[in-house]
Amino acid sequence: MKIGIIGAENSHTAAIAKVVNVDKRIRGAQVTQVWGETRAFALKAAEAGQIPQIVKNPADLIGQVDGAVVDHRHGKLHLPAAWPLLEARIPLFIDKPFCYRLAEGRRFLAQAAQLKVPVCSFSTLPKQESFRTLQKEARQLGRINAVITTGPCDIKSKWGGIFFYGIHQVDMVLRLLGYELVHAQVVKGRGKNHEALLSFEGGAVAVMNLIGGGGAQFHVSVIGEKGRLDRTITYDQSAYLTGVQEFTRMFKSGKSPETAQSMLAPVAVLEALEKSVANGRRVKVSSL
Repeated sequence: MKIGIIGAENSHTAAIAKVVNVDKRIRGAQVTQVWGETRAFALKAAEAGQIPQIVKNPADLIGQVDGAVVDHRHGKLHLPAAWPLLEARIPLFIDKPFCYRLAEGRRFLAQAAQLKVPVCSFSTLPKQESFRTLQKEARQLGRINAVITTGPCDIKSKWGGIFFYGIHQVDMVLRLLGYELVHAQVVKGRGKNHEALLSFEGGAVAVMNLIGGGGAQFHVSVIGEKGRLDRTITYDQSAYLTGVQEFTRMFKSGKSPETAQSMLAPVAVLEALEKSVANGRRVKVSSL
């Protein structure tokens, strides 16, 4: 299986290539090509991940790979880069966040469904064993009434503001509470630390602590009818392995491990939170 990667500024590119090419954790697979936003980015990723070929244009992957990874630091660049590969019917893993606007995400997945091209996108945090264990244990709590998360997030990041790191907490919250969102709001602190509030159709609520001051580990608290769980979400020994296993399995089988709902709902929430950052008000989350 030949895999190509579009984007090399993000550290994920080298990390994914290391899992496949250096550690050889995916049998029968190799990252064979990479395209970088600059040649320096491409060279650095190619060296670290032992990627044999740097291509001049993303479209050069067409006809050369069995699956592709689209991996930019800013989510607004993901789908424009992915469209030509989609039209060429190349299976796609699109790094987090899937996209920058819900409407473009809907159009992309509609076309993927029509062309029968498998696509997946996710944060790596819900794929860690610590989070998966938390999910299993949370089922013993009965109805979940609230989730509280903490993690790093700069709401003014040049790579998409709250989209850039907020996706990690949003993805975890939704996998615990479901996708029936009603409202989202960001309550700004005096400095770099802020809160995001989410309300759900069934009455559950979530609070996300967005720590811009540094030093924040990802942490999740789940409060249910029968008790609560509190857990620091630690990374697996190979933090990217499970995610790489999932999307390479999809490249082989043609079946995505994600749904349109699981990929689009985080974008809808982040879009609402972005509006709230700008206007300071509670914002209705768009329906999928």
